[in-house]
Amino acid sequence: MARLPRLNLAGIPQYVVQRCNNRQASFFAEQDYTVYLDKLKYYAKKYQVNVHAFVLMTNHV
Repeated sequence: MARLPRLNLAGIPQYVVQRCNNRQASFFAEQDYTVYLDKLKYYAKKYQVNVHAFVLMTNHV
């Protein structure tokens, strides 16, 4: 069965999870976390997205 289209309503928070294939690791060193956070901050500002909370795990965010 096809997935229903996502609702994208202004001002409504969304829960987002980013995972690697087959539960593989996405962060291997401390620098990987730093680079990810720098990019998250940059793109959140660029696209005017408020990030309220996040958790960086080894194989998902």
